[in-house]
Amino acid sequence: MTEFTTRARAALLGAAAFSLAPYAAAEAAEPLRVCASSVEAPYSQAKAQGFENQIAIAVAKTMGREAEFVWSDKPAIYLVRDYLDKNACDVVFGVDSDDERVLATKPYFRTGYVFVTPADGPEIGSSWEDAGKPDYNRFAVRFSTPAEQILKYAGKYEENLSYNLSMVNFEDKRNKYTQVPADKLINAVVNGEADMAIAFASDVARYVKSASKPLRMTMIRDDFERSDGMKIPLHFDQAIGVRKDDAKLRDELNAAIDKAKPQIDETLSAEGIPTLEPNG
Repeated sequence: MTEFTTRARAALLGAAAFSLAPYAAAEAAEPLRVCASSVEAPYSQAKAQGFENQIAIAVAKTMGREAEFVWSDKPAIYLVRDYLDKNACDVVFGVDSDDERVLATKPYFRTGYVFVTPADGPEIGSSWEDAGKPDYNRFAVRFSTPAEQILKYAGKYEENLSYNLSMVNFEDKRNKYTQVPADKLINAVVNGEADMAIAFASDVARYVKSASKPLRMTMIRDDFERSDGMKIPLHFDQAIGVRKDDAKLRDELNAAIDKAKPQIDETLSAEGIPTLEPNG
């Protein structure tokens, strides 16, 4: 074999290896392991039908990775403790940006608590105090949320306690996570059982949008203070959580959030979620 042939063959082999390099890199890219609940509609559902599942897929794609969902049949509140902290998966979508259990990314959206009322009913203001108006007496809310606090300070909590417990069939809440399903809040307003629902917008936007009668969502101003002057936040930045020692992945996700912003915004818009400008 001549020196020229040897050099030519080496060059061809080198070129072939170079041309295949992107495919090898793509093959080598590890999937983004996403902690996900199969029972946390509308955020996360089996078959990746939740809107946060779709955001996770978009973010992973901008990283050159595939979203691999690690499913739990428990509510999302348990994902950090039972999955992320045990290295079963690497990211949790939809954590508050100040969640102390995780290292959080920059926010990928911000929204807040809303009043949900019939569209043909009286206009309601945007202050939490408007829940105290005499037009509204029966409220559907979720337990242990700012919505419940609003009822307490508006003087409507005691008269609604039994009704809200009935929405979970009076199930005992002691030592057990019990919550009113988000779609049930909206159905209560549609069916006339409740005059109003007070809920986090992303919990209920899907059900407001698909309701059988027109409903109105009114964003509540973030000006709720307790009698002792302590602020109760009503607007929240939503972020992605990683383990506290995984700053590298956090930084990669921050870059991916920027790149995936058009897809994230499109998903939120399709879901009907009213968004605010993030603080972060």
